[in-house]
Amino acid sequence: MDHLQNPNRRTVLKGAAAAAIATSLPAVTAGPAAAAASPAVSPVAGTTARRATSPLTLPSGIQTGDVTSRSAVLWSRASGIGRLNAILHPLDDDGERVKGRGRRRGHGRGRDGQPIHLRGPWATEETDFTARINANGLPSGSRFDVELYFEDERGRHSEVGTGGFSTAPGRKSDGAQSFVWTADTAGQGYGINEQIGGMFGYETMRSYSPDFFLHAGDTIYADGPITETMEEPDGTIWHNVVTDEVAKVAETLQEFRGRHRYNLMDANVRALYAEVPVIATWDDHETTNNWWVGETLEDDRYTVTDVNTLATRGRRAWQENQPIADRRALSRGHGFEPARIYRTIERGTTLDVFVLDMRTNKAENTDGLEQHETEIFGEEQLQWLLRGLKKSKATWKVILADLPLGIVVPDGEGQESIANADPGKPLGRELELARLLQGIKRQRTKNVVFLTGDVHYCAAHHYSPERAAFKDFDPFWEFVAGPINAGSFGPNEMDATFGPRVDFSQAGPAMGSPRDGEGQFFGRVEISPHGEEFTVELINIKGDVQYTRTLTAEH
Repeated sequence: MDHLQNPNRRTVLKGAAAAAIATSLPAVTAGPAAAAASPAVSPVAGTTARRATSPLTLPSGIQTGDVTSRSAVLWSRASGIGRLNAILHPLDDDGERVKGRGRRRGHGRGRDGQPIHLRGPWATEETDFTARINANGLPSGSRFDVELYFEDERGRHSEVGTGGFSTAPGRKSDGAQSFVWTADTAGQGYGINEQIGGMFGYETMRSYSPDFFLHAGDTIYADGPITETMEEPDGTIWHNVVTDEVAKVAETLQEFRGRHRYNLMDANVRALYAEVPVIATWDDHETTNNWWVGETLEDDRYTVTDVNTLATRGRRAWQENQPIADRRALSRGHGFEPARIYRTIERGTTLDVFVLDMRTNKAENTDGLEQHETEIFGEEQLQWLLRGLKKSKATWKVILADLPLGIVVPDGEGQESIANADPGKPLGRELELARLLQGIKRQRTKNVVFLTGDVHYCAAHHYSPERAAFKDFDPFWEFVAGPINAGSFGPNEMDATFGPRVDFSQAGPAMGSPRDGEGQFFGRVEISPHGEEFTVELINIKGDVQYTRTLTAEH
């Protein structure tokens, strides 16, 4: 198989990755005081002091997310009470700002070249000083420069965070799209190591200039303390930037919030989020390892052992720190409303992204051999997904899943994911997956691709009824990527119930370090202008392509 051809990007990428790995880089510091550090590692990348007449700062940078053909979500966190403001500057085909008269206020279209000024909510202690703006009515297929700042109670402006995004092609126009995905950030004690340039895998992803980034979960590791030093498997000492909130397992809301703040201290993470819209879901480590609803922890590290309590706090902290479009996401409630994480992101005629939540309704981690169906999606989400896939007019339907389908993921004597290590007929959670795959076939939905992470290695799996115990489904592909900055594991065994064939897998050593980048992975997808081809690359964070597969659309 031939790799995607882009020699200029490859050359730049190799240089960037090599520089990021070098141990002689300037240090990442733990706070905004390092404005004088090099741009590659500065913790205030993406911000400028222009117009800064208020002492307010943007300590976590800025994010854009859930960008569709017509809308985008703009996010930031202030250092104190302030009202979020955004200015969107339309760009021309050469990437230059379009000259217009004055500013258009409100959710204007921006077609006349005028900057769009949007006023958002007040950031207060109630949301850990985070705020979001939903920018609607934007022109499709358009690029914007973004400026975000906070206005304090005296009307003074904070420093300005800068970034950009492009809206997706419209429903009546084609256009090539590319994106990257991965999972698993700051796991197994591997945090921000300033000696190697921080979480440089994020910089490698950014260097590809993707249209957006899918984070398949484990956006933090709330259950994994981060210490100043840690011994790697080969005896090398790993050095972390640390904060009080990451020194123990997260139990309070503030400790969960501190985990998200920690990751956003990394300049590589902030630079990608400022320039590349994110679409994220959550998995277990946003709360604690392998949890299910109703679980009581048996872990001496915790004083709070009710998982539902921890999950409610973890969900809230996750939602506060993600640029998600669902207005219900921060509504008052107990934290388990199923529609608050799973959602559809429409990306024009060639692509719809369906974001799953495989944690909120997850049944107990038994051996998975029940004769009756046990939950992993929940009925409401399952029916939502089938309806959305049937309704979708996009050529490709990408399903972002936080757990893999056919990989066996043991949890003690139980099973963490869908597969139960029994190659026979579907049982337990597999019965829900069987209904989903059967429904996709019967409603004749074509070109469905599953993307996931979770297992800390990369892989490509082809599922086909001719190899399966359950045969009432159409063949499909599942691609796995990660970790991006965590210990490496795998590869795991496969469950034969749905007929998977391992087309490729690549793993680092057990608990392997992100230091050399060999066992850390992300995936990249490029969709051709008319949607006929869907090309997947699996890449390590040094920028070395490990695998390529091009899928051709069925009609």
